[in-house]
Formats: sequence, structure tokens, C-alpha cells
Amino acid sequence: MKAGRLHRVPLTDRAVAILKKVHALSSESDLAFPGQVTGRPLSSMAMEMMLRRMKITDVTVHGFRSSFRDWAGNVSHFPREIAEAALAHEIGDKSEQAYLRSDALDKRRALMEAWAAWCDSPKVSDVLQISKRL
Repeated sequence: MKAGRLHRVPLTDRAVAILKKVHALSSESDLAFPGQVTGRPLSSMAMEMMLRRMKITDVTVHGFRSSFRDWAGNVSHFPREIAEAALAHEIGDKSEQAYLRSDALDKRRALMEAWAAWCDSPKVSDVLQISKRL
């Protein structure tokens, strides 16, 4: 983490299933996403390079995080603090942060399950792609 602090991530059942399949493909590494160099993880540029190779130019890697945050704020009913914690953002001022001792893992797990369900829902296929910016 760039903030230099531990950030636990609750995984959905679907995410765990994907990780098990990935591990079966490359069981010679303990890393969830091994890179091309043995014992090293994927590069921080791996997703951006994938988008470039797919010639997808109107999407950014950070946009995936932004899409999650927009959904959490506009569609879900989870508190703002839980969405911010899911993104490993600092919440409040120094005084408030001094009293935040929990990482709300169970609440974040429920948030991630709701996000996974929304991503798999038929509603997502109704999203229209706009090719030109105004």
C-alpha cells in the first residue's frame, strides 16, 4: 500500500473461485498474480498494458476504482465511510482517525458481495457506451 499501512481485502465467493482457477494454472508460485519473472508479482502497469493491447483508449485503470465508488455512493445504501475504507482512503481529520481502530472488515465484505452481485446483474448489460466525449 502506498500509504504504508495494512489493508485487508474481503474477497467475495466469486473472487475466491477465480483465484483458485488462477492458482491451478500457475501453482509454481505462492503469488495470486505472478509476473513473468519467477517469484515476482505482476507489474503495476499490467492492467494498463492490457487495456492498451486491447486498443481500449477511453478507459483508465483508476476508472475501475472510480466506477466502484460511484456505484457505492449512488446505487448502494452502504455508508460513505465503508466505501472509503474499501478503497483504503483515509477518513476524517486526524482526531477522527485516532479513534478509528477497526477496519470494518465484515461491513466491507457485505459491500463487496453487493458490488459483485450488481456487476453480475442483467442491469449492467443495459449500460450504454458513449464513444465520444462532449
